[in-house]
Amino acid sequence: MIRVLIVGTGGMANQHAEAYAAMEDVQVVAGVDPNAANLHEFNAKHGITHAFDQVQDALDWGEFDAVSNVTPDAIHHRTTLPFLAAGKHVLCEKPLAANYEDAAEMVSAAKAAGVVNMVNLTYRNVPALMQAAEMVAAGKIGEVRHFEASYLQSWLTQPTWGDWRTEDQWLWRLSTAHGSMGVLGDVGVHILDYATFAAGSDTARVSCRLKTFHKAENDQIGIYPLDANDSMTMQLELVNGAVGVIHASRFASGHINDLSLRLFGTEGGLEVRFENEISTLRSCIGGDMMTGAWTDIAPETIPTNYSRFIDAVRANTMTNPDFARGAALQRVLDMAVKSDTDGSRDQVL
Repeated sequence: MIRVLIVGTGGMANQHAEAYAAMEDVQVVAGVDPNAANLHEFNAKHGITHAFDQVQDALDWGEFDAVSNVTPDAIHHRTTLPFLAAGKHVLCEKPLAANYEDAAEMVSAAKAAGVVNMVNLTYRNVPALMQAAEMVAAGKIGEVRHFEASYLQSWLTQPTWGDWRTEDQWLWRLSTAHGSMGVLGDVGVHILDYATFAAGSDTARVSCRLKTFHKAENDQIGIYPLDANDSMTMQLELVNGAVGVIHASRFASGHINDLSLRLFGTEGGLEVRFENEISTLRSCIGGDMMTGAWTDIAPETIPTNYSRFIDAVRANTMTNPDFARGAALQRVLDMAVKSDTDGSRDQVL
């Protein structure tokens, strides 16, 4: 039996708990959250028996093998390090940390502890993305030259998931004072991973523009200053020489939660989409290039991040995306912020 502790019991924690509940010989044994109301509601919903308001209290108890860290972005670093020091395996939500220095420290601590470490880059669960990455790695489209990618959400114009003006679970995402890195850290990290993972190369250069829009009187609602970025655009050059653009926004009216990627190589192209919870993959390769014909490819079923994390814990082997990948992405995010501050000047990693 693998015993899992969940730290942070907000909205995303429910996905973690439900995923583990669906697995054989896995049990969520405790929750950790200083917000007593959230913690006890979460535990009651998922039949969890132990509750702690501090990480150290959970460590003093110690009756768990692995941790899902679902705390706000800015406290991933300080809430993860104690678990690594105690030899616990950790699946941490993205982004790995608030800055590259903290992320790098987490990488070093995980390596020193010799534990399974993984970043929950959710869209590694998309079959079409994983198959596209395999095709690129196998040379199916030749050398990658160009790409374009987007992550579009509309929860600031379409309250499909609830009213952000009144619900804390959304308001904190608009406030840097409450640990948010804005759309750049919240979903920008996803589309950055989505594009560069499929392209098979890390980022070499980046230029970025971030935008925060006026959304309320005095740009504040209650205790939340609404200062986190709402939209971002980014130009990238990859180590393999490919160039491309990615963008993300919470103002993409008509798109509840959609990702898309187009990759173009010397011998073909791929189109990867995840829209309305449906994963699709198309290719234009070989003879199809003469007529510009695109062919649908049926993606294969793949294990989820949660399953791969638990499998790695059982086998005591490493899996991806690991903390090192999270740190590499964080370095790009840091450079993106610096680029925006410097008037979108090009930054070399």
